[in-house]
Amino acid sequence: MTKVDIRTFMKDNNLRYLLVNSTNEFLVEYNTLEENSRYKLTGFSGSTGEALVTPETIFLFVDGRYHIQADLEVNPQKVTVVKLQAGQKYLEELIARIPQNETLGIFSKKNSQEKYEKLCLHRNIKQLDTDPFDEKIIQTTKNNIELDIKYTGRSKDQKIAEVSKHLSSDEAIYLTDLDEVSYLFNMRNFSQNYSSKIKAKAFIFKDKAELFTQDKLDKLERFIKTINHTIYVDKTSINAYDYRLLSYVAKSMETNPVKLMKAQKNDAEIEHLKNAFAATDKALSAVRDYIENNENISEYDISKKLEQEFYNNGAKNLSFKSIVARNKNSALAHYSKSSKEEIIQNGDLVLIDCGAYFDGGLATDITRVFVKKEPSELHKKIYTTVLKAFLNAFNYGKIHSHRPITGFEIDKYVHNFFDSQNLDGFIFNHGLGHGIGVNVHEYPPSLSSGELAKVPILDGECFSIEPGLYKEGCFGVRLENSCYFKNGQIHSFCKMNYERKLIDFNMLTENEKEWLSEFEVK
Repeated sequence: MTKVDIRTFMKDNNLRYLLVNSTNEFLVEYNTLEENSRYKLTGFSGSTGEALVTPETIFLFVDGRYHIQADLEVNPQKVTVVKLQAGQKYLEELIARIPQNETLGIFSKKNSQEKYEKLCLHRNIKQLDTDPFDEKIIQTTKNNIELDIKYTGRSKDQKIAEVSKHLSSDEAIYLTDLDEVSYLFNMRNFSQNYSSKIKAKAFIFKDKAELFTQDKLDKLERFIKTINHTIYVDKTSINAYDYRLLSYVAKSMETNPVKLMKAQKNDAEIEHLKNAFAATDKALSAVRDYIENNENISEYDISKKLEQEFYNNGAKNLSFKSIVARNKNSALAHYSKSSKEEIIQNGDLVLIDCGAYFDGGLATDITRVFVKKEPSELHKKIYTTVLKAFLNAFNYGKIHSHRPITGFEIDKYVHNFFDSQNLDGFIFNHGLGHGIGVNVHEYPPSLSSGELAKVPILDGECFSIEPGLYKEGCFGVRLENSCYFKNGQIHSFCKMNYERKLIDFNMLTENEKEWLSEFEVK
């Protein structure tokens, strides 16, 4: 859709300001570009980031992972990139660009109820129930599968009973988050790229559960009109349209029992993830050898080889689009092109961030950095500095074992460490880590400067630790291990080696050398 089209749509709806989202009606993070309205408006292909259409320009809001990519992909004559810095809040920056007396239009199915209510505190909001960019893609239910209990540890009936036991006969919970529905019903669908989720919503009552797959959502709206229960919802994950359908029967949950249950993985889920990461390590190790032993190969060739190695090792699907970034492209934290023109030469640095889904339907995620033949001294300095950050973050629980630890304090520790180093213009501009589960990004837990990260990390929670340093026009290094928390300590799922030729051992302390000995270095 062109800019003229969206302006006409806004005029027809008597609007001068319009928010255009990257997500779909299920508020997923990794939306397909076919369903991504913001991409169609701006040309920016990153997974997150929203656009505000104003009379003068289109503002595109992106965090530190996408600053460089956004500049490369948008037309600056039409789109103004707002580069959010650490600590800046997106909604505050959005509201600041809308005059006090103006009305902001939002698509009711693309924004959470919580976000809608926050916006209402500052500006007049008009809900629009149709998005002119929409191309609805229906997920076929024939590809929905129910997982074996060896992967889940508990049956769907056991999980549902755990949730419903706290409900009275006149209460219910309405779940619209795909991760939560897929988790609770032990169901997966691998037919869509970068996802294992089924597209469905569900009601949990005291004595039963009702599942509505995407092809039955019209029946869901009729079903809602027949309910006179008190319906508990999570305002962070229900869209404003669904919340309005519930009307006066909706009540906000103080805590979401499914979200908390999903975050703390049981022994069966941990075991599945160990096996899934073992396969992930094998796939990435094969690609490491492929880079070292072949000439005239491109980023694209490496990405295709990586995908094939994942499938050779039992993957059902990739958990996100793999990042294969050579030299200056590795400075883009979420570079996604994998170009055929970027040919790997001797001395080139290659960053690979990848993951997959296997039979149990939980995501893997790992990042490693390689250099073909011999690295430069700057390569070694930055790689070793990032490795030091990882080792200290990974062992943070050992150092502070006398008390609960939070992702907030680990993230702050790493940022402070980088701030104390002479980094030659390299910066760390994203959070330290995220939870891992049905989605490759799951909350809780969080390792960041946000409020979500201030709660203690709990037994069974799985998350990434991924410090990185990036310099535009030069290169970037990120080293990511996915981990789990058990008995007060952090344990790594990833066993993939670190690169001996990229480590300056003179930069490591004796403690760091001992910690590094727990991992393979070759």
